[in-house]
Amino acid sequence: MTRVGYTLMTEQSGPKELVAYAEKAEHVGFDFEVMSDHYFPWLSAQGHAPYAWSVLGAVAHVTNRVELYTYVTCPTMRYHPAVVAQKAATIQLLADGRFTLGLGSGENLNEHVIGEGWPAVDARQQMLAEAIEIIRALHTGELVTHDGEYFRVDSARIWDLPDGGIPIGVAAGGPEAIEAFGALGDHLIATEPSADLIAAWNNQEGTKRIGKGAKAIGQIPISWDPSGRKAAVARAHEQFRWFAGGWAVNADLPTTAGFAGASTFVREEDVAESIPCGDDLDAIVEAVLPYWEAGFTDIALVQIGDELQERFLDEAAEPLLEKLRAAAG
Repeated sequence: MTRVGYTLMTEQSGPKELVAYAEKAEHVGFDFEVMSDHYFPWLSAQGHAPYAWSVLGAVAHVTNRVELYTYVTCPTMRYHPAVVAQKAATIQLLADGRFTLGLGSGENLNEHVIGEGWPAVDARQQMLAEAIEIIRALHTGELVTHDGEYFRVDSARIWDLPDGGIPIGVAAGGPEAIEAFGALGDHLIATEPSADLIAAWNNQEGTKRIGKGAKAIGQIPISWDPSGRKAAVARAHEQFRWFAGGWAVNADLPTTAGFAGASTFVREEDVAESIPCGDDLDAIVEAVLPYWEAGFTDIALVQIGDELQERFLDEAAEPLLEKLRAAAG
């Protein structure tokens, strides 16, 4: 089944606006909605970073059909995994079973704020694996005490738990990450349209196959603009040129100033090569198709720029959804 989602981008919109966009995105026909969980925007030009979990509670209240995801939450530094387990259970109750907890090893940009430094990648992955173990244990409703390598939990219990539990999606950027996390999660979250990732997940012992119980959820930025390509490219460059750095770089930079410096020499034409820009819906479809061809079941669109969200949802979303579903079969 081909499913198309809408991204509630906390880095570019305020909390009330995000709730309004969520309600409208459900109305126009998106299948699911994902929400970023940031303490900082990527670039100062984006200008926002509300607390995602408060917004998610409001989104759960104003929507009835769409599935909801964190995309993604880091449960290791800014949040202790015991707190993430409680938050996820509450959102699942508010959403009547529509919520999936998307987890990842985080970015320095958001996690450095607690003043504990930024661990090396192997430590971050070990921390994530231990955090998922704790969250799974707490979601059983049992009393949990845990004394691990990175986390201590002392006689914790989640009192308000949904029937059916909370599915977990894990962000994995390569075969090594899938080997580490595949058996710990229910669904794969990835940013590249790679068939190798799907194959690695499906070949991992202990995982459900993509499309047969498990989902592969991707995300792609677009810069739709009814005034044409030039304005769309300029907006994408102003707010999304950080995207060109790739996740190996993006995970380690600590501030918006760092992202501005790292992207100083990214040109508008560079951004336009990687992000579909303008009012051509067919060009957006062409950019999304590699995800379906790679075997992804779900793809979330990021419409760049808060100032165009309402127009995108009012004018472009429905015909774009129709084209995407037709093209993906």
